[in-house]
Amino acid sequence: MSKKMHITLTVNGKEEEFLAEPRELLIYTLRERLNITGPHIGCDTSHCGACTVTINGKSVKSCTLFSAQANGKEITTIEGIGGPDDLHPLQSAFKEHHGLQCGFCTPGMITRAAKLLQENPNPTEAEIRFGMAGNICRCTGYQNIIKSIQAAAAEMNAAKEAAE
Repeated sequence: MSKKMHITLTVNGKEEEFLAEPRELLIYTLRERLNITGPHIGCDTSHCGACTVTINGKSVKSCTLFSAQANGKEITTIEGIGGPDDLHPLQSAFKEHHGLQCGFCTPGMITRAAKLLQENPNPTEAEIRFGMAGNICRCTGYQNIIKSIQAAAAEMNAAKEAAE
């Protein structure tokens, strides 16, 4: 049996400390240990993107990363992007423009889209498709996901211009 490691993560602004096996995957740490259930376990192979989180400013698929590899890092999940009483523009846009159906992929989609809009605040449709290529939706056909991201980008850009 391998020796447990002391792990410290900052998840959605809250520091978490625990002991974990070196082989424990981050997705299981988030869901089972920390009860952060937004990121979903879809494929366990990094193909679907349902487990996407942001770690130190980069989109990462948490099903292929050991918690030990995230030790000392800052993690943002869908729960850290916005909540029921304070929706992020992406969350509002996905709701308004029907960017989801079953909702299984939605947390990973929104988490990745938030990072995409940080990197490129005014992406073209082609740039959205390319930037979201690592996240699969088995229900929507993507048209409304793209519309949702475009609508959120427009809203965020308008809010930024109004603030300047």
